[in-house]
Amino acid sequence: AGGGAIAMAITYPFSNVSSRQQVQLKGEGQSQHFVELFQKILSDEGVKGLYSGLDSALLGITATNGVYYYFYELSKAAFESISRRKQLNTIESIASGTIAGIVTVLSTNPIWVVNTRTATKKQSIDEASETNSSSKHVSFIDSFQRIIREDGYGGLWQGVVPALILVINPIIQYTIFEQAKNLIGRSRQLGSLDFFFLGAISKLIATSITYPYIVIKSRMQLKQSNNEEARYYSTADGFRKILRNEGARGLYKGIDSKLLQSVLTAAILFVAKENLFNYTIKLLGLLGVGSAGRKGSYASY
Repeated sequence: AGGGAIAMAITYPFSNVSSRQQVQLKGEGQSQHFVELFQKILSDEGVKGLYSGLDSALLGITATNGVYYYFYELSKAAFESISRRKQLNTIESIASGTIAGIVTVLSTNPIWVVNTRTATKKQSIDEASETNSSSKHVSFIDSFQRIIREDGYGGLWQGVVPALILVINPIIQYTIFEQAKNLIGRSRQLGSLDFFFLGAISKLIATSITYPYIVIKSRMQLKQSNNEEARYYSTADGFRKILRNEGARGLYKGIDSKLLQSVLTAAILFVAKENLFNYTIKLLGLLGVGSAGRKGSYASY
């Protein structure tokens, strides 16, 4: 959880820009590309603008990781008890991840609704269609209270359906990673850098496949518009209206900054894990526990 929070803090400007791109509607006259929007935020809001919503993002990633791993271990223990085996097979592992993912989405969605609104500095789709950028700070508490006041408690679970669909993202990533690992592993032994690149590539592919649901989720998390063409009644309705009004490109707004964030996050976590492993080996050596082979770390990647 700590590594995820650190990676989130470092890469947050990419996430912030991506969120703003995702909620931009066609014909707004706003900057659509990462570099243009990045420069516009710096010009209009300063460096602080790139970190708007960071508090809710850190709370969200910490809660997400904590809830996920707790329910994953709970599901894992249940499957191990039923099968009377100490290790899960692939299907059981995916099932445990899916159960944990669903519980995580349902319990943490309110935090991410607030994050979308504070990061984009827009409370509604109608506000997202304005060409000017707001420089005012919108706090987590202010946004949370406004959602309850205007939308009721149900507003905290806006966008939960596409968020639940996104639970398949790690399943896709895991499948690609395992297939590629097995394919390459037939010809040679894989090293830590191999695992890093396989992990990064599988993450990029999984994100690219599921990205349209991220766009729809972000738009549904804002207060819905009075304009029928900008109002999404369901995930399917969102797909239809984006395709009709913005074309297929509308489903991939902000993917450039999202993929950049994914690569940087993977790199940061990889370096952190490598350093932790090396420090652990040195500590064991100093304590006289014995030397550990580098090969022992491969299984954890």
